[in-house]
Amino acid sequence: MKNLADHDSFVQGIPHGTFAQMRAQAPVHWTPAHGNDMGFWSLTRYADIMAAQKDPTTFSSAQGIRIEDQSHEEYLARRTFQETDPPEHSATRRVVNPAFAKPVMAGFEPMIRDLARDIVTQALEYAEFDGIELIAKRLPMLMLGRILGVPDADLDWLVERGDALIGNTDPEFTSTVIDKVDTDAYRMMPFRSPAGVELYDYAEQILNGTREIDDAGILARVLRAEGGAVQGQDFKNFFCLLVAAGNDTTRYSIAMALWLITQQKGLLLQLQSGAVWDTCADEFIRLASPTMHFRRTATRDVEMHGETIKEGDKVLMWFVSGSRDETVFDEPHTALLDRSPNRHVAFGQGGAHVCLGMWLAKLELKVVLQELAGRITGLQATSAPTWTRSNFICGVKSLTLRPTLR
Repeated sequence: MKNLADHDSFVQGIPHGTFAQMRAQAPVHWTPAHGNDMGFWSLTRYADIMAAQKDPTTFSSAQGIRIEDQSHEEYLARRTFQETDPPEHSATRRVVNPAFAKPVMAGFEPMIRDLARDIVTQALEYAEFDGIELIAKRLPMLMLGRILGVPDADLDWLVERGDALIGNTDPEFTSTVIDKVDTDAYRMMPFRSPAGVELYDYAEQILNGTREIDDAGILARVLRAEGGAVQGQDFKNFFCLLVAAGNDTTRYSIAMALWLITQQKGLLLQLQSGAVWDTCADEFIRLASPTMHFRRTATRDVEMHGETIKEGDKVLMWFVSGSRDETVFDEPHTALLDRSPNRHVAFGQGGAHVCLGMWLAKLELKVVLQELAGRITGLQATSAPTWTRSNFICGVKSLTLRPTLR
């Protein structure tokens, strides 16, 4: 059984064997202290994860949502609405939710399709190419700019900073690897990363009007929202959240889809049939589960499966395990593109903290696959995928593809 506190346990991909063993034998599992962080409990079964998500009174978000231990001062400096409980969380959601509503996101489909068509066309000019760099990374990056309302010229820089922020455990994304070097100087920054300093500065320029943003973008909308605009430090942290999560989770969902198409016979033909477009995005996202866990903190002693979770203990809800729970999903490790209903817990579905960008991610994934499937008759992986070094965000970082064109 691999140590889930160790980021190196994920460099060869998600350790699904460990999660299966935990679901069967130790559904509430204790991992002892690792490095500078205290130990934590893992919830790996679907039903337990759903129960915890729906009980914020017992399983609180208000001390952080990652494994990392924080002082109260650090928590206050870095928190977003994700690190709050109702009613505070609910009040902020009411302000920001309208900008991410399903009908609003659906209005972006023509733009997404134009971008996806261009991206696929450019990628298919090569006999072989890195599908992550040329497809999975590019569409979320370009859409990020249009959604936020920031200039295209800033996007490469913003995505690099976002990668360094959320990929703070991977030496390919940052030189300040959180478990390898002293990061105390950045303890007030998001993800304890120096990239947070730069993103804070960018957000401050938006706040003071020295950096122009599109008035129709989400950033402008939340700054003037009725019922409580997001301002000051809250805006800076919200901006960092959007830059990081708004790009990476969609990228790794698309990346998983590309990888699965090369590995599971018949998926491309299913897509080309046109019969699974309403369901395929959820299935690829279920299998990707790019945000592998969120942490909660117990506010009281709780008995679960013969174990006692003590008040103050950290509790990790492993979405990546719950979405492959064999008691809930038939053939859990297989992409069944017509799977319906598909009540996976990727993106935190089923709880109050469901991902704001869920509808956009599904739409981007669907459209880019439509554009790719319409142009090829086959897709082969000519290299093994490389995976992120992280026990928080995990996904395919690089994958060389060889398409067969129509």
